[in-house]
Amino acid sequence: MTVYFIGAGPGDPELITVKGQRLIRQCPVIIYAGSLVPPAVLEGHTASTLINSAELHLEQIIGAIRDAHDKGLDVARVHSGDPSLYGAIGEQIRHLRELGIDYQIIPGVTATAASAALLGCELTLPDISQTVILTRYGERSPMPAGEQLADLARHRSTLAIHLGVRHLPRIVEELLPHYGADCPVAVIHRATWPDQDWVRGRLADIVEGVANKGFRRTALILVGHVLGDAPFADSALYRAGHAHLYRPAD
Repeated sequence: MTVYFIGAGPGDPELITVKGQRLIRQCPVIIYAGSLVPPAVLEGHTASTLINSAELHLEQIIGAIRDAHDKGLDVARVHSGDPSLYGAIGEQIRHLRELGIDYQIIPGVTATAASAALLGCELTLPDISQTVILTRYGERSPMPAGEQLADLARHRSTLAIHLGVRHLPRIVEELLPHYGADCPVAVIHRATWPDQDWVRGRLADIVEGVANKGFRRTALILVGHVLGDAPFADSALYRAGHAHLYRPAD
């Protein structure tokens, strides 16, 4: 018996791995995050037990997994996005290890990757930014030491900020000293869902743009000059004269 932590992707039911889809259709027990995973992701399943974890607390989820384990039934534990990022699987894994229950993690498409695709941009450009920092805005629970937004902003790298749209004015205030008022920003609401929407702007005007859209939750904030039109060099990988294993020098 194995518990499969499956990344369902950001919303579009086609943005799931072949392996993840196969396991959802095969596992006799499915526990899914109903508040974030669209029903279409579960289409074709043959599970005899279907449980919406949005209605449960941790102990109840572990109890359902323990029941499946006692019956020798594999479990598809379906999370949105990629389960290793803000998926709260660490606490579940801790219990599974204590119970001696096997598990595997099946990666999924992140909201950050989906948002970059919607915007038609690359998040790492030569001369602009070669680093992407994925973080959240620490309002309900504190961030670890050294991970306050101002600490991360000092790097001036590409930022992907989760769970922060309701605090956008405060976020902008913390970013301005490091990125400048003209730094491009995009706020993407429910990326790849049927009602997806987004707004692009600068740190100087993004608060007004988001207020006009009315985004209040389920939105990702992308910050960085890779979103703008700053000049950058071609990558070395495809540069003529650059030799590597698959393209030897002439």
